[in-house]
Amino acid sequence: MSNEDATAEGGKQRSYRLHNMAVPARPLEPALYLVATPIGNLGDITLRALETLAGADVLACEDTRVTRVLLDRYGIQNRPYAYHEHNADEAGPRLLAALEAGKSVALVSDAGTPLVSDPGYRLAQSAIEAGYRVVPIPGASAPLAALVGSGLPNDAFLFAGFLPTKDKARRDRLGEFTGVPATLMFFESPHRIAATLVAAADVLGGDRQASVCRELTKSYEEFRRGTLSDLAAHYADVDNVKGEIVLVVGPPPERPVEQADVDTILADLARTLPTAKAAAEAARLTGLPRKELYQRLLDMKDGDG
Repeated sequence: MSNEDATAEGGKQRSYRLHNMAVPARPLEPALYLVATPIGNLGDITLRALETLAGADVLACEDTRVTRVLLDRYGIQNRPYAYHEHNADEAGPRLLAALEAGKSVALVSDAGTPLVSDPGYRLAQSAIEAGYRVVPIPGASAPLAALVGSGLPNDAFLFAGFLPTKDKARRDRLGEFTGVPATLMFFESPHRIAATLVAAADVLGGDRQASVCRELTKSYEEFRRGTLSDLAAHYADVDNVKGEIVLVVGPPPERPVEQADVDTILADLARTLPTAKAAAEAARLTGLPRKELYQRLLDMKDGDG
């Protein structure tokens, strides 16, 4: 993509099509636009996203063939240029040069929201550091679709992307989330989901509630819910899992902590840490309020405990 190519072809009408009606796209202000696209059902695109894709001077995407399907569906003539992990070092500076020239640049991933488990964050970070505007155009998101469809608690959640492919590394990574008091979300491939469920059951606990969310928004959308042990047993007998998957795991069950156990934890931590840090670490381990633990530790040191 040359600097000359990094512009919309001036002679073409910038528009998109809805129900066989052409809708003009207004010119965009110079900025990097991060445009969410459908994760399966092409009807999930937003009007603002269509206008941005049609009106941008430069349209960058992971795979031009995938993005072309979306553009053709809505009659958008803008030519997409590839920006992905294999050409980011070359394509990134050219997109920044377009911003420097006062152009509008739209970035899309193959599906969902850019920067979520794709190299787009590098471009956004560089644009921010260079002082350019970065404008999110929100829309479809596989983790959020999986979360709300899973039926699991959504007051606190943590998205951790893809787990490592090797079993030990996968288990080590899962171990980092054992005590996190939130619903966990992971991307997973169909040929690894069985092994991941076994590891998750072993590390996080087989009684944890979970949901395997597959083919979201597509014709064969499926939410299979149960404990991690139940899901591991089910997928152990499935030979040909298909589709993209989000694994959602509910938070750990609340377990009451006895006062004697709290005192032991505080005493052990206070041997090597200052009072405030010992209380903060005890709060992380027990889930109890830090201020309460801080006061308890002071009482213990004063001999009142």
